[in-house]
Amino acid sequence: MAISLDACILILKEHHILKSSAIQDALPTKMQSVSYDSRKVEVDTLFFCKGKNFRPTFLTMAKNSGAICYVAEQPYPEGKGMHALIVRNVQKAMSLLSAAFYGFPQDDLYVVAYTGTKGKTTSAYLLKGILDQQNGGTTALFSSVDRVVGPRPDQKFKSDLTTPESLDLFRDMRTAVDNGMTHLVMEVSSQAYKKSRVFGLTYDLGFFLNITPDHIGPNEHPNFEDYLHSKLQLMVNSRKCIINAETDYLADVYAAAKATTNPDSIYLFSSNDFLQPAGLPTVDVRVDNIESDMHESRFELYTATDKTKDLGIDGEYELSLIGDFNELNATAAIIAGGLAGVKHDTAASGIKDVRIPGRMQTLKTKDHGEVVVDYAHNLASMEALLSFLKREFSSPRVVVVVGSPGDKGVSRRAGFSQALTEYADVAYLTTDDPGYEDPLDIAREIDAGIDHSKVQVTIELDRAKAIKTAIENSQPGEIVVLAGKGEDMMQKVRGIDKPYASDLAIAKRVIAEL
Repeated sequence: MAISLDACILILKEHHILKSSAIQDALPTKMQSVSYDSRKVEVDTLFFCKGKNFRPTFLTMAKNSGAICYVAEQPYPEGKGMHALIVRNVQKAMSLLSAAFYGFPQDDLYVVAYTGTKGKTTSAYLLKGILDQQNGGTTALFSSVDRVVGPRPDQKFKSDLTTPESLDLFRDMRTAVDNGMTHLVMEVSSQAYKKSRVFGLTYDLGFFLNITPDHIGPNEHPNFEDYLHSKLQLMVNSRKCIINAETDYLADVYAAAKATTNPDSIYLFSSNDFLQPAGLPTVDVRVDNIESDMHESRFELYTATDKTKDLGIDGEYELSLIGDFNELNATAAIIAGGLAGVKHDTAASGIKDVRIPGRMQTLKTKDHGEVVVDYAHNLASMEALLSFLKREFSSPRVVVVVGSPGDKGVSRRAGFSQALTEYADVAYLTTDDPGYEDPLDIAREIDAGIDHSKVQVTIELDRAKAIKTAIENSQPGEIVVLAGKGEDMMQKVRGIDKPYASDLAIAKRVIAEL
C-alpha cells in the first residue's frame, strides 16, 4: 500500500478540505504507511495530527521515527522539514486519505450498515448468520463486540469501539478483502459521524432501527438534536435505506433517506399490528409473533408491496434468542439478506441458531432464580428486556444488577432510574466502566431517581460481589438480570483497561458454587 503526495493534495482539494500545503523538495513524495499514533510510525509515513489530546511532541516523535508528511488543522514548528498538508478538518481528511491509501476496499465489499439506539449488534450478528449461510462464511463483521476480518478463528478479535477510527476501519476492510471476504456487516455509531470516522463512505444498505435519547453529555452529543442529526447521516449515505417504521422521529428519518435516495429504494418494516404511518408509503414488510419464551421465538414475515414480494422472504422463522423485541432486529437482518439475494429457506437456516455474545444469555439454577445476562445499557434496551420478562412470565419478581459508565452516556443514568422504578423489584447498583468518575457518585445519581417504595436498592461497587449476592439471594421463579457488560472482560478505570472476568463468567462460577 502507498499513496503519493500529489494524490493526497488532489483528494483534499476535490473535497474542499485543503487550506494550504508545504512541499519539501528533498523528501520522497510517496508515503508507504499511514498513522495517527506516533508510537506506530515507520519510515516514509503520512502522519495525522488528530484528537483533542494531541500534543506537538507527538509530531516530533513521528518525525524522528520516519514520518515525512503530516496532516493537521494548523502548521506546527515541530514539523519543520516535513511535507505539510493543512486542512479544515483533520478527521475528514484522515478518512478520505486512509480509504485511498488502502485502495478503496469498500468497493470490493457488499457493505451493510446498521444504526440505532438499540439492536445494532443483534441485527448485525443475525445478518452475518444469514449471509454466511449463502456465501460459505465470507462475511466480515465490525461490531461493538467482535471484529471478523477473515474466515479463520485467528481472524476474529474483540472490538475497542463500535465504529473504529477511519484509518483502522479502512485497514480492516482491506484485510477482509485480502482474506477473501465478500460482504461486510457493520454497526455505525452516532460518534462515527460526529467524529467523521466514516466520512466519504457509502453503504449498499443502510438501516435505521430506532432512536431514543442516549450518548448525551459533555464528552459526547450536547443535546438530542445533535444525536439525531448524527444518526440521520447513515440514511444520507446509503444506496438503499431500510427503516423501522416504529421508530420515533420517523418523518425526519424518512426525509433524510429521501434527500439522497429514490423512494423506490427506501423500505419500511414494522410489527404486524402497527398502524400504517400517515403521510408515508405503505409499510413494506411486517412481522407477527407466533410464540416466544426464555430460550427462543417463532415469528412470521409478510411482504406487502411489489418491490418486497420479489425478495422471496415471506414465511416462518425461528430465533434462539429470548424476547419478541428481537423479532424486529431479525426482520431487519432478513430484509438485508433478501436485498442481497438470500431467499427464505437459506435465511431461516442461517438465522435459527445465531447467538450474540453477552446478549440474552440465560443460565438456570437449581434452587434460585433464572439468570439473564444481557448487554442492555440504556433506557430503550432496558425497557425492552424488562418489559418482556414482566409480560411473558406473569410478572415475576425481577432482580437487576446494573451500573453506568463514567465520562459518557450521562443521560443513561436517569434512564436506568426510570426503568428500574417501572420494572424491577430489587436493584443492585454497581460499577460499569467508571472512567475518571467516582463509581459511588454514579450509583448515587441512579439511586436518587429510583422510587424506593417500589424497588429495594443496594449499592455494591464490587461488581463480582454484587452479582454473587443477587444470585444467592434470589428465589425460584425470580429472574436475575445482569445488565450492561455481557461478556466484556474489561473495566475502564481512570484511563486503564483493568481485567474483569465478565458478567457471564462470574455468573457461571457463582451458580457452580451454589
